[in-house]
Amino acid sequence: MVCVVGPDPAGSPDRVARSVVAPLSGAANVTLVLPDDSLSASARAAAAWRECRSAATPYVVHDADPLAEVAAAWIARYDEAGAAGDLEMAVTAAVSRFRRGEVDLPDSLVLLDPDGWPETRRHWYLGVLAAAAPARIVPIRAEARELRRTLRSLPTGRWWPEPAERLLDGIDRVVPDKVGLPTRS
Repeated sequence: MVCVVGPDPAGSPDRVARSVVAPLSGAANVTLVLPDDSLSASARAAAAWRECRSAATPYVVHDADPLAEVAAAWIARYDEAGAAGDLEMAVTAAVSRFRRGEVDLPDSLVLLDPDGWPETRRHWYLGVLAAAAPARIVPIRAEARELRRTLRSLPTGRWWPEPAERLLDGIDRVVPDKVGLPTRS
């Protein structure tokens, strides 16, 4: 199962990811799962997981990050844009979804053009999540051809922490690396 994450803010349907994964439709070895855009990020992730579990192809590709709401709350917290308690509520809700089996972490998170992402968002995926399972985070150019090539050569390596909620334990104390980054005025 491969989740494609683009540059749009976490928690909203990602138009860039959709445009990159859509050309995979009809590929013999790929099941493309694109949950309804009108659903919340958590509902989209649950819908994607339901469809992914029944797929019979080597690759199942979707654009519904099961940690999108946690990512959005973590990013907002450290960009000083979030309300007190938002991150804790997002983590509690995500842990509940994992425990109920409504979602699971993908085999790989493919990040589209992360060099152009805002600093804190980039650090969530390339810092926090990559530290937990480095081989599971795969940055690529936002091109369908690049995604096809990447699917043929996804790296293997350490799996996500088990159970999945271990990944989120203490996430409120993980601070983005700001050393050497420009300061806001």
